[in-house]
Amino acid sequence: MADGPQDGSVLPPPRPVDGAPLPPPRPLDAIDQDILKILQADGRASIRSVAERVHVSRANAYARINRLVEDGVIRGFSARVDHERAGHGTSAYVTLNIVQNTWRTVREQLRQLPGASHIALVGGDFDVLLLVHTPDNRALRELVLTRLQAIPEVLSTRTLLVFEEEDLEPEP
Repeated sequence: MADGPQDGSVLPPPRPVDGAPLPPPRPLDAIDQDILKILQADGRASIRSVAERVHVSRANAYARINRLVEDGVIRGFSARVDHERAGHGTSAYVTLNIVQNTWRTVREQLRQLPGASHIALVGGDFDVLLLVHTPDNRALRELVLTRLQAIPEVLSTRTLLVFEEEDLEPEP
């Protein structure tokens, strides 16, 4: 079928970023919003099931999902991982104060850290908020005291141990 995948097929993979600028954002209608909710809950949903749930044809659902990917609304499809069951039972938010104007350099170094899950440049009492998942407290200590504090642009860190966490994304 030229206008979309066959029954039961999975969603198209995200298009690789080639450095080209994204088009300006287009308004999302109620069907687009519903598609996003479905895919956030189950990134493996088939075109057929998405189309049935939002009451459009498979071709229409396929075209809408492709547009959401091309417009950069959907950045990719991934698995939601239970970090504890995956062997990374210790989680922490680490705040960093960094040398002014070194965000891009620091960000690139933080991306290389094992267990780094989320990096944000923020305003307030610190400059960067980093979420990490490690196997245990010893590994967390090594990450913070050896790896993070060895980055020359990092002036100080503060570690906030996570006792319990819950994802707020829709459940499948």
